[in-house]
Amino acid sequence: MGYLDNGEWNEGWYDTKAHGGEFVRGTTAFRNWVTPDGAAGPSGEGGFKAESGRYHLYVSYACPWAHRTLIFRTLKGLHDHIDISVVHPDMLDDGWTFDTDFVGATGDRLFGKQFMRDIYTEADPRISGRVTVPVLWDKTTGTIVSNESAEIIRMFNSAFDEVTGDRQDFWPEELRGEIEEVNARIYDEVNNGVYKAGFATTQAAYDDAVVTLFKAMDWLEERLSGQRYLVGDRVTEADWRLFTTLVRFDLVYHTHFKCNRKWLREYPNLWAYTRELYQWPGVANTVHPDHYVRHYHYSHDMVNPNRIIPINPVIDWDEPHRRDKAFPAG
Repeated sequence: MGYLDNGEWNEGWYDTKAHGGEFVRGTTAFRNWVTPDGAAGPSGEGGFKAESGRYHLYVSYACPWAHRTLIFRTLKGLHDHIDISVVHPDMLDDGWTFDTDFVGATGDRLFGKQFMRDIYTEADPRISGRVTVPVLWDKTTGTIVSNESAEIIRMFNSAFDEVTGDRQDFWPEELRGEIEEVNARIYDEVNNGVYKAGFATTQAAYDDAVVTLFKAMDWLEERLSGQRYLVGDRVTEADWRLFTTLVRFDLVYHTHFKCNRKWLREYPNLWAYTRELYQWPGVANTVHPDHYVRHYHYSHDMVNPNRIIPINPVIDWDEPHRRDKAFPAG
């Protein structure tokens, strides 16, 4: 069993014991791109033009990888152009389901299917293997465009600018080299690092993962002591990719994944930085701690076999962050 690229726990896909107790991710299956004119993107096939109402996004509020796409959908004004379905937070033997007995779970608004796997077989009845979220679905061609969150957020960043009129750019060309360098370390050591620690099945694998994680956290804390954001003087894709892990850290990863050297709130710069990002217009509406607390503790019976849901601390993300004072504009 293993936890996959986009947050999916998939029975039979991965056995940590076969890899010395280490947790390893797989690769995603659908790698097409939505582009302004429908031309082919960096991978996959063409034919996916940016059009209002054409695409549907399947997400889990619990999943940090899907959370990225929800944030970019909000930041880029895509609410009225890309509708969504939200899976149930429990992911058990049947994987992600469209049950609606949990607040915020919407059911499948597009087809009325019961399971997320049904969306994959709707795209290709012969498909087998991993079933993950997020999924960007094309209503026109009746298939999955992409299930790779890192690429979906880049589509959202620029492909629909003519549709929405929103020209914000969170992947500016002049900063792309540095963004990629920062993304690479954050993905391996933080975004994925918490899973490496949480799903380790040997002491050596856990020790290696958790030590690496907190070295990266210390690096980030130091980096943010001299600048307001991770790259340059503006919010970029790198910040939002990190945010979805940080906002889950104290409620899930610290205890459930045994990433407990320090709490996020013990890092003054990271703590203020995470609160600032949370307070960006619309972002708070993408954060659903009830879903991720339930999902991680209830779905991961390997980690929490009795499925006890912890009481958890109450975190005030609206507490003033004073980042403007620390790093004044100009």
